[in-house]
Amino acid sequence: MNFEYSDEQQMLQKMVRSFVDDEIMPHIRKWDEEGQVDTDIYKRLAELNLMGVCIPEQYGGSGMDYNALAIVCEELERGDTAFRTAVSVHTGLNSMTLLQWGTEAQKQKYLVPQAKGDKLAAYGLTEPNAGSDVKAMQTTATKDGDDYVLNGEKTWISLSDLADHFIVFAYTDKSKEHKGISAFIVERSMPGFSSQPIKGKLGIRSGNTGSIFFDNVRVPKENLLGEEGEGFKIAMSALDNGRFTVAAGACGIISACLEASTNYCHERETFGRPIGGHQLVKQMLANMEAKLVTARLLVYRAGELKNAGVRNTRETSLAKWQACNFANETANDAVQIHGAYGYSNEYPVERHLRNSKAPVIYEGTREIHTLMQADYVLGLRQDKPLRRMLPAWPSE
Repeated sequence: MNFEYSDEQQMLQKMVRSFVDDEIMPHIRKWDEEGQVDTDIYKRLAELNLMGVCIPEQYGGSGMDYNALAIVCEELERGDTAFRTAVSVHTGLNSMTLLQWGTEAQKQKYLVPQAKGDKLAAYGLTEPNAGSDVKAMQTTATKDGDDYVLNGEKTWISLSDLADHFIVFAYTDKSKEHKGISAFIVERSMPGFSSQPIKGKLGIRSGNTGSIFFDNVRVPKENLLGEEGEGFKIAMSALDNGRFTVAAGACGIISACLEASTNYCHERETFGRPIGGHQLVKQMLANMEAKLVTARLLVYRAGELKNAGVRNTRETSLAKWQACNFANETANDAVQIHGAYGYSNEYPVERHLRNSKAPVIYEGTREIHTLMQADYVLGLRQDKPLRRMLPAWPSE
């Protein structure tokens, strides 16, 4: 398995890194302090064809492979988690799910403008009382003529106040438990839809997060994604894509913290020498490097399975679990290396530490992923090919 970047991927990495250095880094401290969401960044990402990087050209995307998406996510999170989160939700959770499960008409109507970046997209699964326990959701979709009528609430939704399109999950038959969940494409403009931001977050302050509400929202039957009762399968397949992007983004935090810590080790002196000369500081730097390399290998292994069109739930879960843990641990060590300065926003590691906590929780807590991996080892969990898989790359 070759993990060397192709010439195209090297060019992509260089472009995204330059974009982050020029358009995010000079402003992110202010945006984070003020909780400011700069939507112009999303427009610039669209101009660079980065909102549909792994979507086929026939649907408005860049036609690159899934590891190209990983490169984009890592480089964006090197700047700030908020911008990787936007791509994760828009591309990973929504657009890739439409690519996998949508009808041709749905792809033309929704996927094409999303891949081009003309429309923003989001994903609605979590509810106030239904996080890891998906079956506890309360949102319902009742068939009424040629429509489904949605009622309920979703929370902790990234891009809740900005997205134009949402993939939403609701019960069409609660008596069937998870087999009674269905998926729908919902537009912000549909009557009865509303949203509300969540304030006071520990991290990702430059990203929009909130709740979305459905008050008798009428969704036409042609907006049913997949078939009735396939919602749980669709939700889990979407999480395979979202978790992949989250894991890749975590590599960006590790990289940013290693970069900042290395620079600081050359600048700061204690006891008459640079702090990089102290053994315990060296140990932290060495661990950061090991975690970065390990996390990338796990991500790219999952990406290669995606490129081959093979189900990768186990491998993606492992990558997400470990990479996010590594990012949180690395950010914590980076603050320690910076000492008192690491506790202030004069240096970026304080922000990376705050941002690193959310990915350990969302898209499957580390505890859920621990249990999943144990069940795979024990033979209690086995994955079967889905009825619809993402297209393999290179596309035929």
